[in-house]
Amino acid sequence: MDKQATVFYVDDNPKSRELLTNILETRGFTVITAAGPLEALNQARNLVFEIALLDYQMPGMLGTQLARELKRIDPDLPVVVISGLAALPSHELVHVNVHLGRGTRVDQLLETIEMLANRESPRWSEGAITCWHGST
Repeated sequence: MDKQATVFYVDDNPKSRELLTNILETRGFTVITAAGPLEALNQARNLVFEIALLDYQMPGMLGTQLARELKRIDPDLPVVVISGLAALPSHELVHVNVHLGRGTRVDQLLETIEMLANRESPRWSEGAITCWHGST
């Protein structure tokens, strides 16, 4: 990484949030977390971050809907949505740069975030990755 990026990670599952935060911090990222979409929206206008990492299935708002709201604040913000689903409907991914789905390995997630932090397109961003085993 050219610089230490700040990741805004939103996930309603506290265990997933803690685990992935620890992994990201070990890799050199600064991580700001929110426990859900409403909390995230309240925080987002006052935070500085380079990447949004959003869980897909959360109470009150899907991660893809939160992505739309975050892009209204910063249209150039790279957004990664993680889910336990193999694929998401294309109309839900309009405001999402990368969807990491069921079976995605942690190293793929980290590589994706590093590439987006450096404003590169992940090599697999042409379609949704179908390998994330994280929270939903």
